[in-house]
Amino acid sequence: MPEGDTLAWAANRIRPVLEGRVPDEILTPHPRHALDRWPERLAGRAVRSVDTHGKHLFIRFDGDLVIHSHLGMTGSWSVARERRPWRRAWILIRAGDRWVAELDGPLLELMTEGRTRFDRRLAALGPDVLTPVFDGVRFLARVRSDDQTRPLGDALLDQRNVAGIGNIWKAEGCWEAGIDPWRRVADVSDQELIAVIEATRPRMQRSGLDGPGTINPRVYGKTGRPCPRCGAGVLARGQGDANRTTYWCPGCQR
Repeated sequence: MPEGDTLAWAANRIRPVLEGRVPDEILTPHPRHALDRWPERLAGRAVRSVDTHGKHLFIRFDGDLVIHSHLGMTGSWSVARERRPWRRAWILIRAGDRWVAELDGPLLELMTEGRTRFDRRLAALGPDVLTPVFDGVRFLARVRSDDQTRPLGDALLDQRNVAGIGNIWKAEGCWEAGIDPWRRVADVSDQELIAVIEATRPRMQRSGLDGPGTINPRVYGKTGRPCPRCGAGVLARGQGDANRTTYWCPGCQR
């Protein structure tokens, strides 16, 4: 599933194409949006901003209309200098000679600005891991109100605790901080919780600027390979109700 850094990277590529401009063309080729009349509703409106919160991306237009996207497991955003076949495109936006396309994904909707503030799904999100100043107080309050018998790795995946961390950064953040993702939340101090976030943010921020291809995982997907810090073999096992694979080093994560 695309994580917060992937959405930030998409926003950073979309922003210089659309922000401050009235799109020359908007197409909704997918049958599910055939009757929504988005091109007509957005015609003549300039894009005010492109921003993200966790795994959610927002393209905000004049007149308080917002395209809201969540990519789920398979969606993606693409920016190109010419229109491509894009058989899986849900929306295409052209500004000059540049095209912005959203492909697949379980959620693409046009909503009002007010609804973005009061929508229950969005209001329930925890603090965004990629905000310039992370709200550690709110993060700790969310985690401490969660099930304290829950493994740390599983709690980090819950977007109500912190928005933007997925399976890759759950593993990488715990490894960076040297903390076992299998420890119960009750056994992880506030200082250790913040340490995981502080260890995760710089690498996520770099990925958001340079692209997910620059992540260079230390333990994620490295089952059986030596830990780059201590040399012990990396382990992997399903965790939580969703059984998402957790990678960790038993030698140096305590």
